[in-house]
Amino acid sequence: MVLPILHGPFGEDGTVQGLLELAGLPYVGAGVAASALAMDKDLFKKVMRDSGIPVARHLALRLGDEIRNPFDYPVFVKPARLGSSVGISKVHDESELEPAVALARRHDEKVLVEEFVRGMEVECGVLGNRVPPPIASLPGRIDTLDHEWYDYSSKYDEGGMELVIPPELPQDTIERVQHVAVDAFVASECEGMARVDFFVRDDGEVVVNELNTIPGFTATSVYAKLFEASGIPYAELLDRLVMLALERHERRAKLEF
Repeated sequence: MVLPILHGPFGEDGTVQGLLELAGLPYVGAGVAASALAMDKDLFKKVMRDSGIPVARHLALRLGDEIRNPFDYPVFVKPARLGSSVGISKVHDESELEPAVALARRHDEKVLVEEFVRGMEVECGVLGNRVPPPIASLPGRIDTLDHEWYDYSSKYDEGGMELVIPPELPQDTIERVQHVAVDAFVASECEGMARVDFFVRDDGEVVVNELNTIPGFTATSVYAKLFEASGIPYAELLDRLVMLALERHERRAKLEF
């Protein structure tokens, strides 16, 4: 049984998952299609919109496209298929747009220009397969402390951010975050685990930012902390992930191709 805890291309984009499928090995986490979908923020947002799940507006810039921003500043510019905030810029005015796109294109040929959503950054873990239905953790609020936004340093440096569980939100909003997290998990065909990242606007609207099929498993990572606060300690969480991987492998082995 394989536990892939690799980030970025060739780790969580479906390629390693395809290799494991060919090898006939059970593995933790999303399959090939869900991994590839969640990795591509452009396609992921389109599936979410089609499923009635609110996401931030965006424009995808492909090679040869005019570099433009249809939204008010500030905006975020990011590679479409990367993670860990690598290659992402917060763009404050027109003069910063082209350099930000150039930086993003060092990592991917497709680049997203994404509207800035003002609100609380909240993350929620999801655990499960298809039957019984997956469950959501308590959500947690991301406090980036001295950082302007949730960049690479705030994610991975010790003391770079603070996680507040549960967030200072009304109970019905917390339940809405959990409900939408499971909806996004199901709509993207995920299994095993995922961390769904949100913005909660001041009016209480819950907006999905992205879904990570392989959440971080470092000392500063959010996924395990969310489930720890939800009554599932780290060792039990890993046991459940292993059992979910074996259940899916055995279930899919019965399919006829």
